[in-house]
Amino acid sequence: MARVIYNAAATLNGFIADDEDSLSWLFAVESAGAPDNAAFLRGIGALVMGSTTYEWVLREERILERPGRWQELEYVGGRPAFVFTTRRLPTPEGADVRLVRGAVADRLPDLAAAAGDRDLWLLGGGDLAGQFLDVDALDEIQVSVAPATLPGGAALLPRRVGPDRLALTSAERHGQFVHLVYAVQRPAGG
Repeated sequence: MARVIYNAAATLNGFIADDEDSLSWLFAVESAGAPDNAAFLRGIGALVMGSTTYEWVLREERILERPGRWQELEYVGGRPAFVFTTRRLPTPEGADVRLVRGAVADRLPDLAAAAGDRDLWLLGGGDLAGQFLDVDALDEIQVSVAPATLPGGAALLPRRVGPDRLALTSAERHGQFVHLVYAVQRPAGG
């Protein structure tokens, strides 16, 4: 089965978005020297995100005004995108956006089939990543830590996860960011 990789940027104190679901804090950070995502993206067969992340992309990229823009996004690149939601959401014409409902565990076969022999990129949010973790379907966490803090907002991973579950496999400096990669260990006895 395809690996599920949660790859996100976070503040020093662990938030991926502010309390208004904005990433403006992230775009204020000097991006010179940031990691090149080309190699990462070559290994991705499908995208997975929550509705808040999806709606942010639609709004920030003005996708509904320019539906062709969806395919122009570097990280989409013709990959199917699965959006976990409980609501009806707009989808850009011609885009392979699949709105899904229900438990993560029930959707894993469809996600794996769409990814083929490549991995699934879980873009966000943190609670969705937690749902994958809850059913032992999260394989790796990649976080680019930025030199910023927020007083509140959306947490990177709103779950209690002990050090027995995460094994640091790499840490690299990329300009103002530190990119950390953790392998997620299955729970003892699980």
